[in-house]
Amino acid sequence: MSVVLVLNSGSSSVKYQLLDVDGERSLAAGQVERIGGQGPGALEHEVAGADPVEREVDVPDHGAALRVVVDAFAEHGPDLAEAGLVAVGHRVVHGGDRFSTPALVDDGVERAIAELADLAPLHNPANLEGISVARAVVPGVPHVAVFDTAFHATLPPAAFTYALDRDLARREKLRRYGFHGTSVASVVPRAAAVLGRPVEELAMVVLHLGNGASATAVLGGRSVDTSMGLTPLQGLVMGTRSGDVDPSVLLHLLRRTGVSVEELDALLNRGSGLKGLAGASDVREVESRAADGDQDAELALEVMAHRIKHYLGAYAFEMGRLDAVVLTAGVGENSSGVRARALAGLEAFGVVLDDARNAERSREPRRISPDDAPVAVLVVPTAEELQIARETLAVVRG
Repeated sequence: MSVVLVLNSGSSSVKYQLLDVDGERSLAAGQVERIGGQGPGALEHEVAGADPVEREVDVPDHGAALRVVVDAFAEHGPDLAEAGLVAVGHRVVHGGDRFSTPALVDDGVERAIAELADLAPLHNPANLEGISVARAVVPGVPHVAVFDTAFHATLPPAAFTYALDRDLARREKLRRYGFHGTSVASVVPRAAAVLGRPVEELAMVVLHLGNGASATAVLGGRSVDTSMGLTPLQGLVMGTRSGDVDPSVLLHLLRRTGVSVEELDALLNRGSGLKGLAGASDVREVESRAADGDQDAELALEVMAHRIKHYLGAYAFEMGRLDAVVLTAGVGENSSGVRARALAGLEAFGVVLDDARNAERSREPRRISPDDAPVAVLVVPTAEELQIARETLAVVRG
């Protein structure tokens, strides 16, 4: 048994999962929330096959949070040492142009992740803090950083290059990097398995639809285009992020309102998307409001669907064909309504939903299009933690 602890450190939370990689099963999982908040934090720890343990905890910082995690394993199981822990894998959002593969963490890798913080200010600093603390709290095993951007290292220059002054772009490393790569990497082979075809012969668009959302064109198992760019802001409409916006909108606001750069950043990353359009970032709430006749909520869902269609069509033409549309992540896996809106009216292009299949709920990879449809539409649950664990183990094993 090859056991890996996967850590995903956010600004105010730590999510974790202990996985038997060879057996592809979770041994335990949980999260610590409200780190550094005004009140007590919250721990949820669930051992496979047992009821979850939930309690308030004192977590003024990430160091305290990770000690809570280690103590939870010691108290409620499975004991990390007895389980045979061989490594800790860390999700890191942005690897820039330095990391196209997972990296064994040392002080130099930590410095490099810190230097990339400007490209992912909402993510990399928290990821790095989790790594730094975990190396002290869980010593004696290798720690590996797995980067969301790495899967997109195969993007061709025409796809990753912005039409900016070339010297400025090279100096400041301004290019498309793409994100959600770990999620996409986890679903592509499972989608191919559902279809019973080799990954190498498939052209698919993977729609990772969650609070963050992206579209990725995958040709022969390789990322050839993706909607997110220099940062995770570009592309689809998201929970609180705007996605694509004419850059002149920002210049207009700077000239007309005197808004600061920090205020613009907050507007685009935390005050836009579904929240900006409908007043709520959770798709379930927006769908409920739309069903009750809220026209702002209805428009928000239509804008989201319009943007998805835009990228789906663009990537089908770029690849020259389309064998499958794959939906994953929280919204993609669970919202039959969003799936129906996003793919409505595409019958002429071979994209057809089976309404009964689309309405079914399942945690298994499945087809939601008719068996004879020219383009297969699949729902494939993301397995980011397992993918991180696999890549971590591959680094450790060499």
